[in-house]
Amino acid sequence: MKIEVLVSTMDQNDLSIVDKMNITSDAIIINQSNRHDYIESKLNGSLIRMFSFNERGVGKSRNSALMRSNADICLMADDDMVYVDNYQEIVAKAFEENPNAEMIMFNVPINRKDGKKIVKVKKNGKVRFYNSLKYGTVNIAFRREAILKANLFFSLLFGGGTRYGSGEDSLFITNSLKKGIKIYSNTAVIAEIEEGTSSWFSGYSEKYFYDRGALFQAIGGNLLSFLLIIQFLLRKRPLYSQQIDTVSALKQMIKGRKDFLRRN
Repeated sequence: MKIEVLVSTMDQNDLSIVDKMNITSDAIIINQSNRHDYIESKLNGSLIRMFSFNERGVGKSRNSALMRSNADICLMADDDMVYVDNYQEIVAKAFEENPNAEMIMFNVPINRKDGKKIVKVKKNGKVRFYNSLKYGTVNIAFRREAILKANLFFSLLFGGGTRYGSGEDSLFITNSLKKGIKIYSNTAVIAEIEEGTSSWFSGYSEKYFYDRGALFQAIGGNLLSFLLIIQFLLRKRPLYSQQIDTVSALKQMIKGRKDFLRRN
């Protein structure tokens, strides 16, 4: 079973990111920079390929990696992850023990600056629509053939460097469910992240809620989008209430929803 890490990153000048992330398997690194370049190297017996493109957009980056992969299992990665030493064995064992799984959400804890740890995967089980939105791209591992067969890809409208600043991961996961991809969760830890400065989240601003409204429309359509908006406002109120009132946040989400409808 060939496992490959698909890394989205920016402004890399060499392959030092491989050691930084503790990558020990094959890997494709999509480096968005100001040049076009290709580096290939064998490191510790693994094939590392880095493609540098003068372009921006995280969805474009992830699609570029996916289209160049020839692995059985792909792990989606951001450049702030550090993999555990035996992640290949953990991933291979999980897919071997669950042959029905076409995508597995693994644990990638986030170590916050205040000392707390954010853990997304609480138990092993099947991922369904109602509990799918809590996962991010870094949790995702999938059988590449299943994703290609379902004609799935990452949105070029959502995520860093695009019109709507985040959400390409949620849209990819929910679209996978709609296409019948069998998704499971697994509590095993494959990597960790040290909390840093986010490239897309700068607080609960009007733009944040505008983009979130567009995302919920893309995910849920005309009816479900309103339910997603309401539950989000109620559930996240303790987090955003110091920066924006609920009515203003709702107005921005409705504007974002309408903008997505108008453009599509």
